[in-house]
Order: sequence, then C-alpha cells, then structure tokens
Amino acid sequence: MPVAPVVNLHVETSGAVLSNCPPPLGCAALSGECVAARYLLNHGADPNKIDGAGLAPLHCAAKNGNEEVMRLLLSRGASVDIDDVFQGTPLHTASSFGNAGALKILLDHHADPNRVSQVSGTPLIMALDSTKHGVSESDTLNCVKLLVKAGADMNSANPKTPLVVAAMYGLADCIKYLLEAGANPNIPDKQCGTTPIEIAADSGRRELVEILFPFTKPIQCVPSWSVDGIITHVKSKHLKDKDKVGQDKKAELKSLGAKAVEEKDYAGASKFYSEAIKVDPEDATLYSNRGLCHLRIGEAHDALVDANACIRLRPDWPKGYWRKGAALTALKDHKEACDTYMAAMKLDPASQEIHEAFWDAVAAMKEELDAEQSGSSSESD
Repeated sequence: MPVAPVVNLHVETSGAVLSNCPPPLGCAALSGECVAARYLLNHGADPNKIDGAGLAPLHCAAKNGNEEVMRLLLSRGASVDIDDVFQGTPLHTASSFGNAGALKILLDHHADPNRVSQVSGTPLIMALDSTKHGVSESDTLNCVKLLVKAGADMNSANPKTPLVVAAMYGLADCIKYLLEAGANPNIPDKQCGTTPIEIAADSGRRELVEILFPFTKPIQCVPSWSVDGIITHVKSKHLKDKDKVGQDKKAELKSLGAKAVEEKDYAGASKFYSEAIKVDPEDATLYSNRGLCHLRIGEAHDALVDANACIRLRPDWPKGYWRKGAALTALKDHKEACDTYMAAMKLDPASQEIHEAFWDAVAAMKEELDAEQSGSSSESD
C-alpha cells in the first residue's frame, strides 16, 4: 500500500477516521519529533492540512515552541499565515503561549503581525492576554518587543488597544515599552470609553497611573489633573458601571432572545443575541446563549467559537466550558470534550448536568475507540 495517502489521514483503521485528532504530521509537530515530521513530509504529508480543531501542523509546533519542526515545516511549504476563524494564525498561537523563539521564526518568514482573529484580535493583543494564562510578564514583553519591531500596530483597537489591555492586566514593563515605542495612551476603550490611565486608576494601580501620566493628555472632566486627582475622580465616578441606555437595550435584546429560545426559534434567538453582543461584546452570557442556539441548529463550529469567547471573557465560569464540551461532542472530538467537561467539573463539582455530559462523552469516546479496534482487527484477519 502506498505511504503517501496514509500520512495525510488523521487516524485510519479499516476506514474509521477520527477527524478531530491531529494528523500524524500535526502530532509530530506538537511533540517536537523532527525526525518523524521529516519522514512524513518526505512521503507526501501535507504541511498545510488542517485538523478538526482548526490547527495546521505549524500551529501545533508554534504552540509548544518546537522551533526545529517549525523551520522544517516552513522549508517544506507550510503557509506562515495559515488562518482559522477562532485559532487565528500560527503567530497568534505563538503569541498566546509566550513562545518568543517560535514567534521570531514566524516573523523572520514574514508572518503578518497585524492579522486580526475574529475571537482574540491581533497577535499583540494575544501576547498581552497570555499573562492571564500564567505566562510571565518578562516572556510577554519579549513577544511584545518582537511584534512591535516587526511592525505591529500599537494603536489598533481590535477589539482594544494594546495599552488598554496592558493596563487591564497591570503590565507595568509592557506599558513602559509601548509608550517608549510610540503607542498612543489617549485612545479610549471602545466599549466603556475609558483611557488606559483611567483603567489603571480604577483598578487601584497607582504605579501605572504614574507611568502613564506624562504621556496622557488632560481629560476635560477631571477637575484636578494630577496623579492623585485622577485616582480621586475615577473612584467617585464608578467607571465600571456601563452606560444605562446601552444596558437597557442589551436587556431588551436578551429578553427577546430568551423568548425566541422558549419558542424553539433558535435562528431568531441567535440574531437577537448577536445584536446584544454588538452593544456589549464583553458579556460572556451572550456568547453562551448564542452558542446554545448555534448548537440547536447544527452549527457546531460556530458554537465552539462562541464557547471559546465565553471562556476567554469569564475563565472561572463553568458554563463556558460546558458549552464548549457540547460543541466538541457535536464535532465528534470526544477526547477534547472530556477534558473540557473535567475543567467545568473542577469549577462546579456539584453540577449533575456537567457530570452526566462528561460520562456521555467518555462513553462516546470508548464506543469510537472500540469501533476503531474492531475495524483494525477485521482488516488484519
């Protein structure tokens, strides 16, 4: 049997294919097995083959910082900007895991530092976001420097500017670097209209206010333009409260969506939730509700996109993981669904619904593996 047709399959045993598992080349890239990757490429493996989770081998190598495999893939025709609607490009992946070495390789191969991911924004935003996943600020700063030197737009608001995000996470060294590199601290957050210095003051980070103050233009509504004056003004204003008109509109759209769900008009409900998201793109419950609608009308991939957005906004909310598990189950990625449900159970150990969903996913995974083994046995006979 020729080798080339086999190496591009995800898993093949008597015709059974687990479409959401990485293909062999993706597995080799993920684990850093350069010899195996070279063998597969020499026998016809496609370096741009996407798996069921939207990952190409280059994403997999960038995720774990497997630089030798990355160089090999790029030398064999891997697309440096291969894109997925919710995973983004390999540059997004390297940025989100704080892998500066991988990021440099991609930039040296002319990866686009300003490509926008529908879910997470630009690579620069993802690099700053990585600190909430445990990446150190020093590793984040290394990635930020590489991206800025490669031409990343420091003032792009997709969905927030880098300075806004850095202020949200309290990244003093990143803020200093961005300001020195020419980032504009006067661009407000699109959602609530607050500038980085107001965000820093609102979170009680005086050090950040002091860093931003010399670069920030006086704000007309702040009566005393000084570090203490800004902090006092922000405390009195309760900047975290959203605009009442916007909140009323969101509440109305959310109510209409809930009513449509009761009537099993999931397509209609999805439209209402989409409009509500335009009003408040930071409300995780809206993505959760719309994800349910996507799932009910068979749009599992869109449901997964919304579940990932939900988790990004509220990483400690079990429902986001529950929604993601359901989407992965619909996509037949039972192993990943099991892992996701386990994460949900850690957050809400008492939820019977999550426990039941987990065991259903375990049973489905076992059934799939049994079928695979049975098919393999039949083939060998």
